[in-house]
Amino acid sequence: MKLRLIETNAPFDLSKVADEAYRELEQTDDLAIELSFVDEDEIQRLNREYRNIDRVTDVLSFPYLDGIRYKTIKVEDYPEDAEDGELLLGSVCVCTEVAKRQAEEYGHSFEREVAFLTLHGILHCFGYDHLSESDEKEMNGIAEKIMNTLSIKR
Repeated sequence: MKLRLIETNAPFDLSKVADEAYRELEQTDDLAIELSFVDEDEIQRLNREYRNIDRVTDVLSFPYLDGIRYKTIKVEDYPEDAEDGELLLGSVCVCTEVAKRQAEEYGHSFEREVAFLTLHGILHCFGYDHLSESDEKEMNGIAEKIMNTLSIKR
């Protein structure tokens, strides 16, 4: 059982990030998330179209299921959404150009920035958010724990 990333234009393999998120979030069934790497024009278009914010951003997440935070997701609970025994949780888009700039700004590698942004999107697809300070602290804590487990340091 695993979390499969359906990747488009990925700059490198991010399966270990998905595997560790799956383990940390105590999942047991086959799950999937679409992961696309896009340019600034595309991320701005998506941000404008879906969030009414007309600017470039680093990552956008489109979770497909509500109320799943803290839950072990069972494919059998979503039979209409499962395909071949796998449940698609959402889509994540990462802007490669912004990730490169942010990596330079923060003084770490492009690989670390992409891994963090991907993980951020994955957590959103599992129902985590950062609308409140406590939610942001929780989400960032999970992300940092996963990054540390994978030895992806700042």
